[in-house]
Amino acid sequence: MQRFIALMILVIPAIIAGYGIKLMRDTVFQILHTPFFSLWFQFIAGLILCILGIAFIGGFIFHRDRKNNKIAPRFQKKTKNKLN
Repeated sequence: MQRFIALMILVIPAIIAGYGIKLMRDTVFQILHTPFFSLWFQFIAGLILCILGIAFIGGFIFHRDRKNNKIAPRFQKKTKNKLN
């Protein structure tokens, strides 16, 4: 069940990023969709959706790898030394 939830957490932002890429592509071919009032606004919305989707997926993978100690030493969390 946990793997299914993790898969859904990754699939939803991937769909959002894909929709953002579609909006940017449609702007290049000058296809305006209903909720947008101009092509440049549609392109900016697609760019934001694409960046947010990719950033969420990247952050999720980075967090998982950091938890499992599979990242480079410079990206690992610095632990504070406790003075007793």
